[in-house]
Amino acid sequence: MPLAAIADAVGTPFYCYSTATLERQYTEFRDALAAHEPLICYAVKANGNLAIIRTFAGLGAGADVVSVGELKRALAAGVAPEKIIFSGVGKSAEEIRTAVETDIFQINVESVPELTLLSEIATAQGKQVNIALRVNPDVDANTHEKITTGRKENKFGIDIDAAPEIFAMAADLPGVRPVSVAVHIGSQLTDLAPFRAAFTRVAELARALQSQGIAIDHLDLGGGLGILYGEEDPPPPTDYATVVRETVGDLGCRLTFEPGRHLVGNAGVLVSRVLFVKDGSSQRFLIVDAAMNDLIRPAMYGAHHAIEPVREPAANATLMPCDVVGPVCESGDTFARSRPLPPMVTGDLMVFRSAGAYGSVMASTYNSRPLAAEVLVNGENWAVVRPRQTIDELIAQDRFADWQQPGTGRSARMGSQG
Repeated sequence: MPLAAIADAVGTPFYCYSTATLERQYTEFRDALAAHEPLICYAVKANGNLAIIRTFAGLGAGADVVSVGELKRALAAGVAPEKIIFSGVGKSAEEIRTAVETDIFQINVESVPELTLLSEIATAQGKQVNIALRVNPDVDANTHEKITTGRKENKFGIDIDAAPEIFAMAADLPGVRPVSVAVHIGSQLTDLAPFRAAFTRVAELARALQSQGIAIDHLDLGGGLGILYGEEDPPPPTDYATVVRETVGDLGCRLTFEPGRHLVGNAGVLVSRVLFVKDGSSQRFLIVDAAMNDLIRPAMYGAHHAIEPVREPAANATLMPCDVVGPVCESGDTFARSRPLPPMVTGDLMVFRSAGAYGSVMASTYNSRPLAAEVLVNGENWAVVRPRQTIDELIAQDRFADWQQPGTGRSARMGSQG
């Protein structure tokens, strides 16, 4: 399906996702772990488009959600409540109440105050809720500091050394049933050693809890398996599955996994159009119509995305170092610096690869730029799965204060007194 044809129909910038890649990534991950008969819950935070969630649900996946909004998205996309896990370090009372009412598969608890609040809410509803305690194993994931979650200084989880006492506490509380240990040490891991270290600590904890009579029959091993953005060498799911088997495979526990980026990252591209080619005194700039509000990862993480022209360049094209930048009034609105690219001119299309995860889902309307369209391709068919937001729709979200309406407020009252 030519991206240029879609661009002509929907305009730019837009996100485009491949059904074939989504299905391939999921089935490879599922098949690698098939011996464990796992529940695979897609991490909705990676890409929350309903069409993406439904694609995975159709393959048998559940959903890992971190807000009531994501919970309702998963349900709207057709995920069964009994396949939904609610994670997150800061759930509100209303979010917990909704999760309990919905009878989801499991709530991952990350603190004692959350545990006691959940007990109160579940008891008030006359429910018995399956919970996991998410432990922090103090393992460095060797990934970007903003997406590592398993060190002691990170906000996530319960100190693994304190976990036995808190599990015992949970076992005595009404309304909750502690059945699982959960762990997630970060995102975009390309080295299996941190997984092995974390899963080994989880296995030791599970054995200790079982010896104390606490019926741990599930392990939630989270997600985090990395993808190729540029120079990385991520391990295949089969190697990851070997680590799982060697660390927790003998515990007799049902396993759950929460992959996100691994499933969607390389299934999507952001398509943009060159606005201008600007030659500065020391650098050439390609100014494109996508911006940091559309794809925040380079500005936020210093992340690398491969950039390629949609039109195949001539075989003998000379590559020139270019800064690829957007139109937003921030110097941080830079996608790449001194990136070798073939000659491009105004109107040319380019793609930012590996944009399926943490792209559209982290977009904003900064500079009053409407949210980009999203397109799903399936074979020779394609469909807009999120229309481009219009400027009128964006502005219509605002409201004037009561005193700013015509004929109201201080100025109107003063006028009537005059």
